[in-house]
Amino acid sequence: MDMPKMKTRKSVAKRFRITGTGKVRYKKANLRHILTKKSRKRKSDLRKQGYLTAKPMIKSVKTMMPWA
Repeated sequence: MDMPKMKTRKSVAKRFRITGTGKVRYKKANLRHILTKKSRKRKSDLRKQGYLTAKPMIKSVKTMMPWA
């Protein structure tokens, strides 16, 4: 009997990307609406990519994306 397929969690695959060096990259939140009260510096920072730093979080994301 064959092993079952390993499936990717699609919700995680849409939110995160694994870089070539193994870092986990994501898009920052809070840049969709109500932008007038946010400073230019804050909006500029939100446009940049975020990288996960917590080791347990990185491990769980990579587990849910076995083919990334």
